[in-house]
Amino acid sequence: MPGFYARVIFPWVLELSLGGAAFAKERANALNPAHGEVLEVGFGTGLNLPHYPRSVARLVALDPEEMLPAKVSERIAAASFPVERVQQAGEHLPFAAGQFDCVVTTLTLCTIADPVSALSEIRRVLRVGGKYLFLEHGRSADARVARLQDRVNPWWRRCGMGRGCNINRPTDALIAEGGLRITSLQRQTMGRPRIMKEMYRGLATP
Repeated sequence: MPGFYARVIFPWVLELSLGGAAFAKERANALNPAHGEVLEVGFGTGLNLPHYPRSVARLVALDPEEMLPAKVSERIAAASFPVERVQQAGEHLPFAAGQFDCVVTTLTLCTIADPVSALSEIRRVLRVGGKYLFLEHGRSADARVARLQDRVNPWWRRCGMGRGCNINRPTDALIAEGGLRITSLQRQTMGRPRIMKEMYRGLATP
C-alpha cells in the first residue's frame, strides 16, 4: 500500500492541493524573472511548466521520483522550450559550477532532507549574476502559529499525507545559511490551515 500510495495517490493529492488558481498565480509571479538556462529542483508533476516566461531557453527538471508520467509528458510536450528530465536528489546536483542562469524551487525545500546542502549546491551551479527563484511554505512569523507548527510537525512529517514534508522550516534563514543573498521577499498566508500555508516568495543571488 505505501508504494501504491506514493506512485498513484500522492501525485494526485499534489495536483489537487497545489494545482489551483491561487497557486497558479503565485507560480507565475515567482517564475516571471526566469530566463536562459534554468534548473528546477523538485519538478514534481510539472505544475510550473505553463507559467515559465518565453525568456526561458531550456529547462532541466530534477526530481528524485517520477510521478504521473503520462500527465508530465503532456505538459513537457506543450512547453515552448526543451525540457530535460534528471532523476536525482537535490543535495548533490550533477552539474558543473556556474552552469545555470536561474534555479527554481517551488514547494520543495520542505521535503529535502538537508535543505542547506541543497541550497549550497544551488549557489554553486548558478552563474555570476544568476538568480534563485523560490516559492515555498514554512515557518510563520506569528509566534503562536509557529509554536503550533512545531507541535504538529513531527506527526505531519511521518504521516502518509505529509511524506516527509516539514511545515516549520524558516525558509529565509535556510536560504541565507546556504550562502545566497535574498534581494526580494514577500510573505503571505494562503488560506487554511494556516500552519501549512505560510508562504515565502522571492529572489536570491549567489
